[in-house]
Amino acid sequence: MSTPIVIAVTEDSPADHAGVLTGDLIFQINNETPRDVIQYQLLVDEPEVVMDIERKGERHVFTITKTTGAPLGIEVDSPLFDQVRTCDNHCEFCFIYQLPRGMRRSLSIKDDDYRLSFLYGNFTTLTRFTEADFERVITEGLSPLYVSIHAINQNKRVEMLRNRRGGTSLRWLRLLLDHGIEVHGQIVVCPGINDGLWLEDTIAGIADQFPEIKSLAVVPLGVSAHTSEPRMRPHTIKEAEQVIDIVEEWQELFFEISDSRVVYAADEYYLLVSRPFPEAQTYGSFPMYEDGIGMARAFEHDFLGGENQVSHHRPGFFSSVDGAPAQGYRAPRTGEVPVKLIEKKNQPITVLTGSFGASVIKPLLKKIEREDVEVLPVENNFFGGNIGVTGLLVGEDLKRVLEEQPKDRRYLLPDVCLSGGRFLDDLTPADLPRSIEIIPTDGHSLRQAIEVGI
Repeated sequence: MSTPIVIAVTEDSPADHAGVLTGDLIFQINNETPRDVIQYQLLVDEPEVVMDIERKGERHVFTITKTTGAPLGIEVDSPLFDQVRTCDNHCEFCFIYQLPRGMRRSLSIKDDDYRLSFLYGNFTTLTRFTEADFERVITEGLSPLYVSIHAINQNKRVEMLRNRRGGTSLRWLRLLLDHGIEVHGQIVVCPGINDGLWLEDTIAGIADQFPEIKSLAVVPLGVSAHTSEPRMRPHTIKEAEQVIDIVEEWQELFFEISDSRVVYAADEYYLLVSRPFPEAQTYGSFPMYEDGIGMARAFEHDFLGGENQVSHHRPGFFSSVDGAPAQGYRAPRTGEVPVKLIEKKNQPITVLTGSFGASVIKPLLKKIEREDVEVLPVENNFFGGNIGVTGLLVGEDLKRVLEEQPKDRRYLLPDVCLSGGRFLDDLTPADLPRSIEIIPTDGHSLRQAIEVGI
């Protein structure tokens, strides 16, 4: 067990009035030692909270009174106070195995922890899920959860996860659904392995065995130049077309049965085959937006001034967990790194993005007739392979491209490339040879930056 550290105290909050300070170590709350921020939130929900805190080597007890359910006003350093449950699968398609050498150690940690699935929308395979975990999920109502399925056939799932428990662990999915837990599923499609008839079999099996599943994302395999797995390769255009055809056929079947399309193909498939994206209403409430499902339509809707902005976050409990640190796609993007902003707003504009993002943005610029705005797709040499998403752009590739660009332009970069102000290769915007303006990664923000500046 690690001890949670207070990293922020909200001004004028109950914790602030009681004298809790940044840097304090929380040992116990109401005589209990919390193992994660979920349990922490339940403990601090009481009208009287007794905290056993260590400060500069000395122990102190703080009694904090507040309205039941009111935020305590403390943010802690980690969502898990015990050890993160790491993944014991060895999937050929795992992107962590495809990272270049020398990257930050934190990027190579594989989690398969249902708590992080609940808190942040991380996907879990359920191969390390236990009876105790199930009891806690049901008792505390930890919903929704996000489950990697990949294949419904037991032998095929064992083959894909390279884990003998892969064939039986989906029994937990059935039990979770039986007890009213909302579940969103994912299938990573690997060409020649779980596509074609296997994909048909998996979706049919889900419809038959797990009809209550809320949504199912079908996403393509990402293959970097650093993979050592000989079977892993990108889709051909014909294979990508087949995936779309299978998904769209099953969408109609699901819709007839449940009035919901349930299964969705990632935007990347439509880009690969140059096929128009489904209409925005096809995606419902965009439940799998962060999995690349419906991003293009949501971006278009916001860019062209749709009546209401599309929600860009998965639904879930996270927003109401008092004290949970922001991580993953909810983490602060720009951090404390200073970013130079351009004062002359009448300069021509270049939008920096990945190859897939460029395919979405270019047609939108034509619709608003802004010839002074160009899109510059940045090839991802760092990862190589078929990696074309903007979120995996690194400073090294941006630096290479920007060195050849003129100085008298505004350069806009979506913040999805950054985490805490740093790119994946640890460079910062300050390391780039041109001043850039970082904007939120949504259509409304891009349109605003183009028309009225930052």
